[in-house]
Amino acid sequence: MSAPGNVPAVRRLAATDLEALAALHRRSFPHDPWNRRALAEILAMPGAGGWLALDVAGRPLGFLLVRRAADEAEVLSLGVDPERRREGIGGRLLDAGLESLAAEGTARLFLEVAVDNPEAQALYRARGFVEVGRRPAYLSGPDGPRDALVMVRRLGD
Repeated sequence: MSAPGNVPAVRRLAATDLEALAALHRRSFPHDPWNRRALAEILAMPGAGGWLALDVAGRPLGFLLVRRAADEAEVLSLGVDPERRREGIGGRLLDAGLESLAAEGTARLFLEVAVDNPEAQALYRARGFVEVGRRPAYLSGPDGPRDALVMVRRLGD
């Protein structure tokens, strides 16, 4: 866990964050990184946005990317620097996203998570997500395609 007073700041992503976001995505997902161009295209989509967690020196520690349509949203990607995992950064990002999306009138937030990622599943379940389906061979991984669980959380309840 991070030391008290070393709690990361979380803020909305800005266009100026693309280089740092691409580098962080590459560290978080080395088997399938999204480059600057791909991230710019994603963030240019209607309803797309996200949050960035920063350390006290302003270095990016993690990110959450979402896309909203009508009263639903989906998590596109959530990543934390591998050297800073298990410090609550992913939870802080998710909490910021949940709070903001609920305030914007989002009713449900969906996501897909690898069936072989129990740490991420535990994070989502702790935030009230429940499993509603499964997508065979949906995610790519270092050992080939992996199944994904589809999870959802109602917001504003």
